[in-house]
Amino acid sequence: MNRFSGQTAVVTGAASGIGAASAVRLAAEGAAVVVSDIADGPGEAVAAAIRGDGGQAVYVRCDVSSEADWTALREQVHAHFGPVSILHSNAFIHTPAAAHELSVATWDREMAVNLRALYLATRTFLDDLRTERGSLVATSSVHADFGLPGYPAYAAAKGGMCALVRQFAVEYGPEVRFNSVLPGPILTDVWNDVDEEGRRLSAAATALGRLGRPEEVASAVAFLASADAAYITGTNLVVDGGWSVKKESK
Repeated sequence: MNRFSGQTAVVTGAASGIGAASAVRLAAEGAAVVVSDIADGPGEAVAAAIRGDGGQAVYVRCDVSSEADWTALREQVHAHFGPVSILHSNAFIHTPAAAHELSVATWDREMAVNLRALYLATRTFLDDLRTERGSLVATSSVHADFGLPGYPAYAAAKGGMCALVRQFAVEYGPEVRFNSVLPGPILTDVWNDVDEEGRRLSAAATALGRLGRPEEVASAVAFLASADAAYITGTNLVVDGGWSVKKESK
């Protein structure tokens, strides 16, 4: 498919995991992709891999919590490929800890990277997205809808993202569509410290009985960004293998 031929896409947090998979997927469908992250080596590698497969991609460093970095990113994107029609706001951080154990600085950093970044992304590229009648897809999380011990800042930020997506859909429609994906247990680098038993239990908690792959979330991102989803906006699409619907009780 070439659903994104002639379009420019920006993917943040694209050096690994869901962001990398989304960058690869969008490029495979014809988009010129700007791979953005603060992990320079892995980010460059993702862009190089896309080019090696015949796609168009460059890496541009961006701390998504920094307004100055977003301004610089916009300049680089326009210099390389022109106006943006697809924006995947995906970068994140999380520091598991109960609220009373979480420092104010850590709370603020999580809010900046996970929530403020969506606001800055929209401000930075809104005129492009309006002109191109484009689409923004944010990566939220099932933590937006469910409470798990040790994730107060992450859950608050991800829930805020879902609310902000709905708000932006109303604020900037019909020119721009805003949606998000809510991944569940997806096997990315954050699982590196989880042992096999922990992974088994998490897989068993899903209706499909397995952990998800970043490429499966990327498929949902590509759908929401495409004309196939032309009448979908303000939606928060759960991609969790049925984790959120499976309950066991006696």
